Amino acid sequence: MARSVVFGVVVSCLAGLLGGCGSLDSEARSMARALPPDADFTHPGILVGKSQLKAVRENVTAGKQPWLKAYLDMRDSEYGSYRYTPKPSATVSCPTNGRPGPGCRAERRDAIAAYTQALLFTVTGKEQHAAKATAIMDAWSAKLKRHTGGNAALQAAWSGATWARAAEIIRYTPDSGWPQGRVRRFEDMLRTAHLPEVTARVPDFNGNWDLAMTNAALAIAVFLDDHQTFDDALARARARVPAYFYLAKDGPRPRPPKGGTINTPAEISTYWFGQKTYKDGLTQETCHDFRHVGYSLAATAHIAETAWHQGVDLYDELKDRLTATLTLHARHQLRRTGPTPAWLCAGKADRNMGPHLEVVLNHLDHRLDDTGDGDTPLDDARELARRTRPAGADGRFVSWETLTHANNPG
Repeated sequence: MARSVVFGVVVSCLAGLLGGCGSLDSEARSMARALPPDADFTHPGILVGKSQLKAVRENVTAGKQPWLKAYLDMRDSEYGSYRYTPKPSATVSCPTNGRPGPGCRAERRDAIAAYTQALLFTVTGKEQHAAKATAIMDAWSAKLKRHTGGNAALQAAWSGATWARAAEIIRYTPDSGWPQGRVRRFEDMLRTAHLPEVTARVPDFNGNWDLAMTNAALAIAVFLDDHQTFDDALARARARVPAYFYLAKDGPRPRPPKGGTINTPAEISTYWFGQKTYKDGLTQETCHDFRHVGYSLAATAHIAETAWHQGVDLYDELKDRLTATLTLHARHQLRRTGPTPAWLCAGKADRNMGPHLEVVLNHLDHRLDDTGDGDTPLDDARELARRTRPAGADGRFVSWETLTHANNPG
C-alpha cells in the first residue's frame, strides 16, 4: 500500500445487510479531537464499523485468506454453536488473585458467545444466529444486578466491552429481531451493573486495569449514546496512555499515573516491576510479563478504534507510543536479540504476548504507514501477528480480530 495520511473519514450508509445510519453517516466528517456535543453517534461503531463488517462478509464469501480460516475457526468454536446455553447470574463475584468466583468465567464466555453469534449473523444472514445472540443477552439482562469481589472492575470491563460490541451489531443490523423492550433492558444492565465499576478510578493499579476499564466505558457510552461518559473515557485514556507506554521524550523516567500516589523515582521503579532503565516502547508491565502488555495494547487499540469510528482520531496522539511498544516487544518475543538483555527486566523478561496485535497493526499499516518497501519498524510486529493468525478468543475481551481487522481499514 502506498504511504498515505488519513485526514478525514467518509461515513456512508451501506445498502443491504448493514444499516442503522445516524445523521452523520450520510456526509463526510473530518476527524477531530472530540465528538461535538450535538453530534449523533455512528452505529454500528464499537470496535467494528459498517464498512469493516461488509469487508468481513465479502472476504469470507470469496474464500480469501486469512479471513476464511478465521471465520471457520469462529464458526466451529464452542461459541458458534446453535446449542450454546448461557449461564446468567444475579451477582457475579470475582475474587482477586485469579481464584474462581461465581459467574466470572460464565459471564465472559457468554459475552464472547453473543459477539460470536452476532458476527456469524452478519456473515451468513441466518436468523438463528441473531436469535442465539439475543437469547444470550436477554438471559443476562433479565438477571444480572451487580459485580462484586476484588476483581469486580476488571470483570465488568472485560465482559462489558464485549457485551456492548455484540449488542451494537445486533441492534443496528436490519432484521435481527431484537425487540426494543429487550434492548432497553440490556441498556439498563450495562448502565447499572457495568458502568459504575468501569468508571471507578484506579490510578495506582497496574495500567491494564485502567485501560480495560476505559475501553469498556467508551464502548458502553457509544451503545447508550452517552456523550458525557464518552468524553470522560477519552480524557481518561489520554491521561493513562502516556503513563503506561514510555517514550524518551517523557524525560529520564516514566510519567506517574495521574491522580495516584506514585511519584518518586523509587516508587516509579517499583511500580514498573523493578525496571530502572527506560527506553522507547517500554511499558509499565513489560517486566510483569508480555501477556499484560498485550492486554494493554489491545485495550488501547480498542479505545482508539472505537473513537475513530466516532470521528475522533485518538490514534494520531498515540501512534508513536504504540509503534515503539510493538517494535520493542515483538523484537524481543521473536528472540531477534537472543536472550533477554540485562538492562531489560534484569534479563528475565516473560516474553509471551498473545494474539492482541491485529487492531493496532491494521491502523498503523493499512490506514497510515504501510510502504511495503524494505525494513520498517513494524516488520517484527507483522511477523508476530502472522505467526498467531488466525487470532481467536482470549477468554477475556479480545475475540476474532484477524477476521474483523486484518488488512481491513474500514
